Amino acid sequence: MKRWKRVLLWTAGLGAAGVLVLAVFVVNAVWFKPWSIRVFFERAFIAAAFKDPELLSTLGLIEQFGLRGHNARLTDASPAHTEALLRLARENLETLRRYDRGRLSRQDQLSARILDWFLQTAVEGERFAYHDFPVNQFQGIQSQLPEFLTTIHRVNDDRDAVQYIARLRAIPAKWEGLLASLQLREERGILPPRFVIQRVLAEMRDFVAQPEETNALVRVFGEKLDQLPGLTGARKAALKRDAGVAWREFVRPAYQRLIDYCAALEPKTTTDDGVWRLPDGEAYYAWCLLAHTTVRTSAAEIHELGLRDVARIEAEMRAILDAAGHRGETPGVWLQRLGKQAQFLHPNTDEGRAEALAAYQRIAEEMMALAPRYFARLPRAGMEVRRVPEFKEATSPAAYYNMPAMDGSRPGIFFVNLRDLAELPKFGMKTLTYHEAVPGHHFQIALALEMTGVPTFRKLGLFNAYAEGWALYAERLAKEIGLYEADPYGDLGRLQDEMLRAVRLVVDTGIHAKRWTREQAIAYMVEKTGMAEPSVVSEVERYIVAPGQACAYKVGMMKLLAFRERARAALGAQFDLREFHRVVLENGAMPLEILEQQVNDWIAAGART
Repeated sequence: MKRWKRVLLWTAGLGAAGVLVLAVFVVNAVWFKPWSIRVFFERAFIAAAFKDPELLSTLGLIEQFGLRGHNARLTDASPAHTEALLRLARENLETLRRYDRGRLSRQDQLSARILDWFLQTAVEGERFAYHDFPVNQFQGIQSQLPEFLTTIHRVNDDRDAVQYIARLRAIPAKWEGLLASLQLREERGILPPRFVIQRVLAEMRDFVAQPEETNALVRVFGEKLDQLPGLTGARKAALKRDAGVAWREFVRPAYQRLIDYCAALEPKTTTDDGVWRLPDGEAYYAWCLLAHTTVRTSAAEIHELGLRDVARIEAEMRAILDAAGHRGETPGVWLQRLGKQAQFLHPNTDEGRAEALAAYQRIAEEMMALAPRYFARLPRAGMEVRRVPEFKEATSPAAYYNMPAMDGSRPGIFFVNLRDLAELPKFGMKTLTYHEAVPGHHFQIALALEMTGVPTFRKLGLFNAYAEGWALYAERLAKEIGLYEADPYGDLGRLQDEMLRAVRLVVDTGIHAKRWTREQAIAYMVEKTGMAEPSVVSEVERYIVAPGQACAYKVGMMKLLAFRERARAALGAQFDLREFHRVVLENGAMPLEILEQQVNDWIAAGART
């Protein structure tokens, strides 16, 4: 109410004519094609974002204007919500194409091209809107929601705490929409493989079986309250009780309903893993590859590209191993042996986990100190290393990055999975840090968030091949600037990670296009990477529920390296690595074909000087 009073007082100061102008502007911006494409860009973003209160909380963008009501709501998971988003995409694409792009500024033209590509791809994929598996062991809604609530939802005052409890009480309604969407998929014959259901059932049963006081949703909330000044002990105790009641009366029953549905679904599932088995599965996979790699290439071409790169990397690994006296076995076998040696492992204890987190932080800080030599601009946002929440360690990847809040209230977070330190040998720590943190995802994502004069959607990293391609490029850059010169085992770890990304091209297409079994994919990956089998199992199962996503890494990296070498060849002595990185990073994420044009324009401008 106070917020609307401020708006009314402001408009009163405009006078009758000013209010009329404001009203005309608002009506035009909301209901018609805005006369300014920049207004349209923001309208398109706002229309989508306000349908997603969890995204709004993640971005932390509108709280500074006193808008906090979304922090009490959860994002709808129903088919009606999916249909509304698809309808919005079609309408926005139609409106976007009504603008005369020849009259736009260069930056607005770029924004229009990026948004057009994104919306067109979404419209092309409309027929596959229900081909995914929202409940899965990789990034399923059943585990992402608790992580969101414990990690993203801020508790800075009494209102934040009350809104947290409101979100706990809203979980049954969210789950009702989720169950409707799962039932729709079931009717259409779109079921996950059996192992997916088995994994999520084990995860959810463990989650609801935890005592109230130790369950993450209640425990973490209490810990945040304990650190919050300005509230009395009695008020904190009351809020903790309310959270406990919400857990018992709302959250646990909602999860039990989802457990019951999945348990009934399990006998209907099969052990076939690839999306080829789904209705129109071949076309769906082709669309997934396009959406993730942002290039139009076939599954067969990607598979062959992967096989060639696996052979190249294997030869480079063989050379390092031979030089160190490790002969007579394949690189994969040697990497398995080395990964079990005590010199390459942190103790699998709480102390060892603390040492590992500190080591990751130190590697990031050392790289940050070198970064000004290779980057014209560094992100302002900080970066922290944290442990993956324990409740989701069993089904999470080795590491991942969460972006900083747009309002600066939360740093970028490099999450490391410490479930078993035997899965994280020391010789792989550098590469993991360069990829997830500095100068990988943290530079790419934080710099995009800090861009000015561009539409909000340009800051959100919508394109996987760009984001993951850059992170792999960052790994290669570390090698090129000499960070492995005195560390052959670290370089071996780098090649092991590059092998992982090359193997992904083979395995992802093998599963979804060539009908490989899960066991076949696991055996191939263990042989070629030398990774611990539990890590390989998590990786392969991830590819099964996220078709095409893992192909974006290597495809993106190869494109970036090709762009750079083209620029180096064309510009010769004028080539500046810092400037190349500026061109790649300064405009945020975009499809690779559009980035290629940006690089070509830079090359042409440099050639003319």
